[in-house]
Amino acid sequence: MEFFGHVVDGRESTEDECGAVADSVDPWTRRPWARFPLGGEADAGRAVAAARRAFDTGPWPRMGFAERGAALHRLAGLIEAHGQELGLADTHDMGKPLTQSRDADVPRAAANFRFFADHARLATAEVLPMDSGHHCYGRFEAAGVVAAVAPWNFPLMLASWKVAPALAWGNTVVLKPAEGSPASATLLARLALEAGLPAGVLNVLQGLGPDAGAALTRDPRVDRITFTGSSRTGRSVAAAAASHLAPVSLELGGKGANLVFADADLDLAVDWAVKAAFSNAGQICLAGSRVLVQRPVYEEFTARFVRAAEAMTVGDPLAPETQIGPLASEQHFRKVSGHLAEAGPGRAATLATGGLGEGWSVRPTVLTEVSADSPLWREEIFGPVVAAAPFDDEKQAVVAANDTPYGLNAMLFTADLDRAHRVSAALRAGTVWVNCFFVRDLRAPFGGAGDSGIGREGGAFSREFFTEPKAVVMRIGAEPRD
Repeated sequence: MEFFGHVVDGRESTEDECGAVADSVDPWTRRPWARFPLGGEADAGRAVAAARRAFDTGPWPRMGFAERGAALHRLAGLIEAHGQELGLADTHDMGKPLTQSRDADVPRAAANFRFFADHARLATAEVLPMDSGHHCYGRFEAAGVVAAVAPWNFPLMLASWKVAPALAWGNTVVLKPAEGSPASATLLARLALEAGLPAGVLNVLQGLGPDAGAALTRDPRVDRITFTGSSRTGRSVAAAAASHLAPVSLELGGKGANLVFADADLDLAVDWAVKAAFSNAGQICLAGSRVLVQRPVYEEFTARFVRAAEAMTVGDPLAPETQIGPLASEQHFRKVSGHLAEAGPGRAATLATGGLGEGWSVRPTVLTEVSADSPLWREEIFGPVVAAAPFDDEKQAVVAANDTPYGLNAMLFTADLDRAHRVSAALRAGTVWVNCFFVRDLRAPFGGAGDSGIGREGGAFSREFFTEPKAVVMRIGAEPRD
C-alpha cells in the first residue's frame, strides 16, 4: 500500500518516521488501499513552524503577484497532467465515481489555482482621492500563516478552494485533510514542490481532527483558519481560534430547500432536483435535500422524480456507467442508515423509493409525508436522501424553506421572473439558484448564515479574508516653507 505522509518544509515523511499510522479504506471494496500518519501536537507544531519561517523569512510573500501567479499556473498545469492519479486518489479514499473525481473535481481544482493566480494580480490596491489634499490608497498584504482544514467529500477540490487564494495573496499554508481522504492532499503538496513553490509554503498535516486538527487551530502562530465541515466541529474550530483571536472562515452544514412552482418547466426541475439531491451520493453541503412543490403539480413532479431516482446507476466507482458510489465510510453509512430507519409505516416519513444498497451504498431515496419536526426534515443527513412536501402559495413556500437553522443555499424553479427575484430576496441563504443548480462564478461570495457558517470566500471576499488590508494616507501639495 502507498503511504501518504506529512509534507513539512519541503520534505515528505516516511512511514518509518511517523510512529502511529492508520489505513485509508476504499469504501467500495471495504479494504485498506493506503496508509497515512496519525499526526499529533508535535507534528502540527513542526508544520506551523515551517510555514511561519517560510512567511517571515522566505521569498514567497516577497515575490511580485505575477511571479507567484506563474508558479500557481504551473501547479494548475501539473494538476491537470496528473488528473488520473488525483482522481483515483479521491475515488479510493471516499468512493465517488471516477468520472466525477477525475473529470469534474480535478479540472475545478486547477481552475481554482488559475483564477486566484490572476485575481490576486489584478485586484491589488484601491486609490481613494481626498478633498483635503491628501492621497489615500489601500494595500492588501498577506495575513501570514493559514490553517486550511478540508473535508472528505470533495477532498482535492475543496482543498484547492482554500489553498489557492491563500497562496495567491502571499500567505503560507498548513493543509489538514480529513482523515478519511488523506491521499490527494499529499499528492497536491508533491506537485506544488515540482511547480517550484519554496519549501514551507504549502505543508500537509495528516491525522485525526481531535488531535492534529485541534492542535493546528489553537496554535497562536496561525493567523487565519479556513474550515469546511460539520456545524458541530465548526463551533470547536471557532472556539480554538478565539483563544488567539485568529479570524475564521467556516463553511458548514446545509439543508437546502428546492422550491418548484406550478409554472416551472417540470422536466428541467426534475433533472436539476436529481442532481441537487443525489450528486456525490448526497454527501454535499449544498444538496437540495428538501423539495417543496406547489400542490397542483406535486403528484406529477414526485412521480417523475421517483422514476428518475430509480433510473440512476449505483455501483463500482471505477465503472464508467456508475452515477452514485458508496458512502465514504462505514461510520457514515451507519449514520445515514440510522436516519432511514425512521422511515416506514407508522413512522416519521413514507419511503417512496430507495433504501440501503450493496455494502456501504444507499440507493437514491425519496421520502414523502415527512413530519415537519422530524430529523429527516430538519437535520443534515449527508446522504442520497431527499424529503418532498407540497405547498400552496409563495408565502408558505418561503416560510417553510426558511424554517431551518441552516442558511447555505436554496433553489427555485419558476417561469415568472418577478417571482424569481421576489423569492430569491426572501430566502435566507448564501446562494440561491434559479432554474439551475451548482453553477458557480468564482468571483461571487460563497458561504452561509446561521448553522451554515461564518464569512464568505470567493473573489474579493477571499482577498479580504486572506489579507490584512492597510490604508496609507499621504500628505500632498503642502505649502512651501520660506
